[in-house]
Amino acid sequence: MKKASVAVVFLSNGPGELSTWVKPLAENMHKKIKMRPKYKQSIISFRLTLVPCPNATGNENFVANNWNLFDKVTKAKDFWKLLFKPKSFGSWPNKGVVVFLGGDQFWSVLLSARLGYKHMTYAEWISRWPQWNDKIVAMSNKVKERVPKRYRNRCIVVGDLMADLSDSATNQEPLAKGQWVALMPGSKSAKLSVGVPFLLEAADQLASMLPDCNFLIPVAPTTSADEIKSYLQASNPIAKRYSSKIHKFIATKNKDLRRKFITKEGTEIYLHEKPPAHNILSQCDLALTTVGANTAELGALNVPMIVIVPTQHMDVMQAWDGLLGLLGRLPFIKILIGWLISLWRLRKGGFLAWPNISAGRMIVPEKVGKIQPREIAEEAMQWLASKERLMGQKEDLRSLRGQAGAVDAMTSELINLLPKEVEKFIN
Repeated sequence: MKKASVAVVFLSNGPGELSTWVKPLAENMHKKIKMRPKYKQSIISFRLTLVPCPNATGNENFVANNWNLFDKVTKAKDFWKLLFKPKSFGSWPNKGVVVFLGGDQFWSVLLSARLGYKHMTYAEWISRWPQWNDKIVAMSNKVKERVPKRYRNRCIVVGDLMADLSDSATNQEPLAKGQWVALMPGSKSAKLSVGVPFLLEAADQLASMLPDCNFLIPVAPTTSADEIKSYLQASNPIAKRYSSKIHKFIATKNKDLRRKFITKEGTEIYLHEKPPAHNILSQCDLALTTVGANTAELGALNVPMIVIVPTQHMDVMQAWDGLLGLLGRLPFIKILIGWLISLWRLRKGGFLAWPNISAGRMIVPEKVGKIQPREIAEEAMQWLASKERLMGQKEDLRSLRGQAGAVDAMTSELINLLPKEVEKFIN
C-alpha cells in the first residue's frame, strides 16, 4: 500500500459534536473524495483527534472507531503527547489540513502549527483565532461580521451543520399515534446519575396525568441501555431519593424501538439504541432534557423542550459546561457554588440552554433549582395540552438556526484546501 502523503485531521471533543458535526461531515467527505480507510490505495489519510473536554465521557474514541470512517483515532488523554511527540503515533504526511469541529478552538491552532498543516475552523458563533486560520467556515452572516475586517476574506458562510439534521430526518418510520415525549438524561455519569431517576419518575407522574402519552429514550452513543438501567439501582445513591424503578426490560416488535423499560408503575419507556436518533426525535412533541449539547441538537431538529437542572444534587454540577463544571468539581464549596449560580441567574438572567444562549432570551423553559419530578410533569402536561404553545416554540427554534446545506458546502471548501495531488481521488 502506498504511503499517505496528505492528511485530513478532524479535531473534536464530546459526544454531541461527534454525532452532529463530525460524523455527517466525515460521511460526506467519503462520498466526495477517495480516502483511507475506505479506499486503501488513496494517498489521503483521514484522522480524528479528540481533545480534553470536561463534558466528554471517555468513550468517544470507541464510538468513532466503530464508524470505520477514520484510519486513525487519537484519544483525548493522548492529545498533549501527540502535540509534543507526533511521531509516537505513527508517521504523519508532510501536507494536510486540521479542521476544528468542537472543543476549544485553540487546540486546533496548536495542532495545525505543530504539524505544519493548513487550518480550517467551523465557527458556529464566533471565530476566536482568525489570524491563524487559512479558512473560516461560518454558520451565519452574523459570525462573519464579527471577524475583523482584515481577516474577513478568509471567511465564507456555509450555513448550519445542525440544520442538515432536519433534512436527514425527513425519511422516517412514523411513530405510533399519540403524543410522544423524549427523555434525555445525558450521556456521562454525572448527568445520568441524576437524570435517569429524576426523568423516569417524571415520566411516571406524567403517565398518571396523561395515560395515552408515550415515552422514549434516545440512548447516546457513549452509553447503553444497561448502563441507563444501572442508575436506578442501589449503587447510585441518588436513586434512593426517587420512587421510580424498572420492573421489566423486554424486547418489542418495533424495528426502531426494539426494547423498552416498564416501570413498577406500568409506564412503558421505549429505547432507541442505534444513534443518531434524529428521525425519531424529530417526531416527538416534547423533550425533557438536561443541559448540554443535546439542547442544541433538539433545537436543530425543532423539537420543543423543557430543560431541567435539579440543583439539590450538586453532583450534577460536575457535568455542566465551562467554568460552572470546573467549579462544581472542587470539594468543600459545592453548596456555595450552587447558591452563587442561582443568585447569578436571578440577577443577570444567565441562560444554560443553547437556544436561549444564542437568542439572548428565553426560548425554551429552564427549570433550575430544587425542583421535583411532579413539577416537571405538570409543566409538560400544560405544554402538551397546547398545540399553539408547542408550535410557537418550534417556530422560535427554527428561526435561530442557519441555512441548511452546510455539510456539502463545507466539504467543498475543505477539498479546495487540499494540495493538487489529491485531484485524481476526487469523485
